Amino acid sequence: MDEKEIKKSVAEKYALPLAIVFAALVAGGAWIYTAGLKAQKASGTSEAALKAAILPQSGIELPVNWGDIGSKLVAKGVIDKTKFEALYAVRGGLDDEAKALLYGTTNGKLRINGANSSLILNLLWALGLANKNTILETGPMQNPQYGGAGRFASTGGWTLSTGNAMDYYSKYALVTLTPAQQMLVDNVSKNIYRPCCNNATYFPDCNHGMAMLGLLELMASQGISEDQMYRAALAVNSFWFPDTYLTIGKFLSMNNVTWANVNPKEILGAQYSSASGYQQILSKVAPPANSGGGGGCGV
Repeated sequence: MDEKEIKKSVAEKYALPLAIVFAALVAGGAWIYTAGLKAQKASGTSEAALKAAILPQSGIELPVNWGDIGSKLVAKGVIDKTKFEALYAVRGGLDDEAKALLYGTTNGKLRINGANSSLILNLLWALGLANKNTILETGPMQNPQYGGAGRFASTGGWTLSTGNAMDYYSKYALVTLTPAQQMLVDNVSKNIYRPCCNNATYFPDCNHGMAMLGLLELMASQGISEDQMYRAALAVNSFWFPDTYLTIGKFLSMNNVTWANVNPKEILGAQYSSASGYQQILSKVAPPANSGGGGGCGV
């Protein structure tokens, strides 16, 4: 048999097996591609569902009446009307709802959503700063090692008052608490962290901490239970730090825990919500795509 006949024989011998292998590879590749698309679609759906659960587009109603707090803050100069309106003019202006919170006297329940989270943050920041409370007067803010309470982002960073922010520090009894209510605020504030730093609300050295303190005082004064306070605080933190809580939600879902079943007190604790705790979460899971930003510590 010459060389030409040998090549022909080999080709005929292996033609069918090679065709079978090639077909299998094509089918396998198609299956892998299809499975990948399905996994991608499932992941996208899951992240969309997670966002809807943590950051519902319609927002979340908080269990507190705002009443005339905004108008009192303006009247006392804690919020300078001109400065405040100028800030929001470059952000699209204040709509009727925002103006009611700022100037109205009969506001009902506060509602936070993706569009107004910055406004709610600044209003509660002003309240937390100005409301007279022992946490501000005898707590960590007054520790001499820090050089005075006016040196923090929550105090020096408040630039929307008439004059110096420290002129209003713990000055007005805008929200009065009974001893039992004050104890509740003390205890809860020690268990609520924020991912921009490693401090609890009991040490409100940034705007988020001071705003959360204001919210806790408001809730306690209106008889809100400890459980409801934690639930409201988690909702608010989630809108203030959407990236963080969507990532935490993704981590929990990977461990078969749905957002509806989380323990708010646990999630707000140092293990999840402090800066260091969140970094541990980030080492185990990547943030969802297009999660939402947020988290700045300025006005």
